[in-house]
Amino acid sequence: MDSYNTKIIKINRTDFDGSELDEAARLLRNGELVAFPTETVYGLGGNALDPEASKKIYSAKGRPSDNPLIVHIAEKADIYKIGREVPESVQTLMDMFWPGPLTIIVKKSDIIPKETTGGLDTVAVRLPSDEIAGELIRRSGVYVAAPSANASGRPSTTRAEHCFEDLAGKIPLIIDGGPVKIGLESTIIDMSSDKPLILRPGYITIDEIRRAVPDCEFDPVVIATAKPESMVAKAPGMKYRHYAPKGELIIFRGEPDRVISRINEEIAVKKKGGKRVAVLATEESRDFYQADFIKSLGRRTDEEEIARHLFEVLRSFDELGAEYIFGECFFSPGIGQAIMNRLVKACGYNIIDV
Repeated sequence: MDSYNTKIIKINRTDFDGSELDEAARLLRNGELVAFPTETVYGLGGNALDPEASKKIYSAKGRPSDNPLIVHIAEKADIYKIGREVPESVQTLMDMFWPGPLTIIVKKSDIIPKETTGGLDTVAVRLPSDEIAGELIRRSGVYVAAPSANASGRPSTTRAEHCFEDLAGKIPLIIDGGPVKIGLESTIIDMSSDKPLILRPGYITIDEIRRAVPDCEFDPVVIATAKPESMVAKAPGMKYRHYAPKGELIIFRGEPDRVISRINEEIAVKKKGGKRVAVLATEESRDFYQADFIKSLGRRTDEEEIARHLFEVLRSFDELGAEYIFGECFFSPGIGQAIMNRLVKACGYNIIDV
């Protein structure tokens, strides 16, 4: 893999005319990679129609090559060019949620190489609402394949400095658009077969999607909080560990008072053994812990705040050298489902009931 002197271009969103993206657009057209902000997380982009560019993405991230890339587009109509046999209900989904944090899987057309789709006959498509992302795609003139701009397995990137931390020397350019708005990756819905399935929960909830696709369900593997032994994941990427900090993350589930008490017991044991211990807490609970490091995700009543801070806080524990991280559960009919999905993947199903 080539070695780069990675450049960062900082964009002022209050005085943005798009010309700042010309260099990045040229790099994409020439088969190079660019990290850029979206409304969800930062993406690592390459030309989706160029098999070599897709190979570069997998190499830069250290990502398994059977884990499909999401293709980012600038116009809704583009899905009919890169997809085929697109169901009518997809148009309803696009009208309701695009541009925005929803990825739609359809059968792929022949122009999309299998290097981009992880060998699958389907393609995942998204039209981002972030103005920098949209302008970059338009100026490049290519469809942009872009997973999250992090080293594979690590927490996703919500700031440009996170991208630099993971990808410096591996890509030529990072576009710094400031912190992202949402902080969790897009919801993914598979519309390529008769049964619509959500393969990844996100900011757009299943209840919202059911207004457009009433028979939509979760893939059971997605919402499992214990490691599925017999179920097969529909999406190849679901079999890999994601979002993980370097320290061992353990999530505790139960009544809040019991969770706090149990976590403090575990803290005492680990600290007695000379370990550096951190807690992933909320504003409501942070003052009750006695760990070396205590980080709040925000108020439990504000799920959007928690989502926005999750990956940043997980990354901060690496900087602090935390060897053990104890965290609380988050369940709700809203985006708590997506928050918990990320935590389950980050801890590798290491959940203790108290």
